[in-house]
Amino acid sequence: MQWEVTAEGGRSAFDEGHTHMRKKMLLAVTTATFAAAGLAVTAGVATAGHSNIVLEADLNGRSEVANGVTNNRNVGDPNGRGEAYVFGIDGDATTLCYVLTVDKIEPATAAHIHEGARGENGPVVASLAAPADGNAADCLTEGEAGKFPTNEKVADILADPSNYYVNVHNAEYPGGAIRGQLSPQG
Repeated sequence: MQWEVTAEGGRSAFDEGHTHMRKKMLLAVTTATFAAAGLAVTAGVATAGHSNIVLEADLNGRSEVANGVTNNRNVGDPNGRGEAYVFGIDGDATTLCYVLTVDKIEPATAAHIHEGARGENGPVVASLAAPADGNAADCLTEGEAGKFPTNEKVADILADPSNYYVNVHNAEYPGGAIRGQLSPQG
């Protein structure tokens, strides 16, 4: 298995069957990213800015939900997977940062945080950079043009993560290729 880390935030290649190793490497890369941004990771629970909890989402196509479909037919990419880490910054209650890694999907055209419980679709509340090359990371600030289309508050996302999910879209799956519910990391 080979890992290539670039100046643009990293890129990785995964072999099938190495999910555990992939998670360990992703945690190491994420920890390094957090450390470079002045963030801390403590045993068991990662915190950003020393007190904000880091949220995570395991993304896959099986978690996608079709509008108006009552059967359990898979509507996302059956091979797609990824991970997202979302966190706030101490002293700045209006900024939300994220690291997003995807694999085994066609190039992403969009990524968002949506409001909605597991198994439900909901509106876009935060527009993320599309991980077209498999990776994306950024920080968004409330009031930044086009980033929080419903004027969602960062504090609301961080306080009730189970009511939000990350969704990655591409041309093959415009409604969503992979999706994962946010939850506190730990």
